[in-house]
Amino acid sequence: MTSSSPRAGAVLNLGRIYCDMVFRGLDGMPALGRELFARDFALTPGGGALITAAHLSALGRHSMLLARFGTDALSLALSEQIDQLGIDLTFLDRHESAGPQLTVVMVHNGDRAFLSRRAGHARPAGFEAALAHSGVSHLHIAEYATLHEMPDAIASAKKEGLTVSLDPSWDADLIHDPLFFQRAAGVDLFLPNVEEAEALTGEAEPEAALAVLRRHFPIVVLKRGAEGAMLASGSKTIALPSPKVSVVDTTGAGDAFNAGFIHDWLNGSELSTALAAAVGAGTRSVQASGGTGSLRLSV
Repeated sequence: MTSSSPRAGAVLNLGRIYCDMVFRGLDGMPALGRELFARDFALTPGGGALITAAHLSALGRHSMLLARFGTDALSLALSEQIDQLGIDLTFLDRHESAGPQLTVVMVHNGDRAFLSRRAGHARPAGFEAALAHSGVSHLHIAEYATLHEMPDAIASAKKEGLTVSLDPSWDADLIHDPLFFQRAAGVDLFLPNVEEAEALTGEAEPEAALAVLRRHFPIVVLKRGAEGAMLASGSKTIALPSPKVSVVDTTGAGDAFNAGFIHDWLNGSELSTALAAAVGAGTRSVQASGGTGSLRLSV
């Protein structure tokens, strides 16, 4: 398959926009009744849909953000940063009650913890129009919470001839949903991390979790952080390590990884090549603060 394939068109990135308050340089994690000071702080737009869209755009892909976004002071404060990411905002649904969804990110010892508050419903007003928009070939659903709220999303995309990817994105309330695989039926690319895969399958080892997931999805790409990534498609299994780099912040690295894989896969690359591109994108992301920080460094 070459880049002239219909699959090589624009990507719609569906999900909520977050306001990430990223605290770095912590000597530990917060404890009740005690105050802890961070040495570094960044306020940045986030969420899987936006971060994946930004990285796709940086790779040269026509990337469209399909989301709701507020008109409040916090949303307006993030707008300038969003405008600089090169994302097509044609289908950004501005509404006074739309958020953003606030998240506190605490980075410690190469990992991070999140504290979030849900903000309104996820369905953008222009959802159907976006799917039918000329030149669109793929829908990326950045979190299962959005699919749970919009169970028609996959079928609607398929009706328009689009391929679909899904990142479950850890959600303690939904990761054990007994209808998960039923709701996710029709997904072409499934992009979980190890923790999500093990929770969904009940398997404690990545290889065993992958064996279960490959029965549900044509292509499963398993993110393993510092251990690299694994891919399963039919009878094929591929594993790649991650290069050793100095980790600044892992926030959004999985979404950058998604962008690297989706972009190459849509261009018709071999699965091994797409997996290497994904690992490379995730590796670059962890070397800067915030989900889009590595893009600013590369400008």
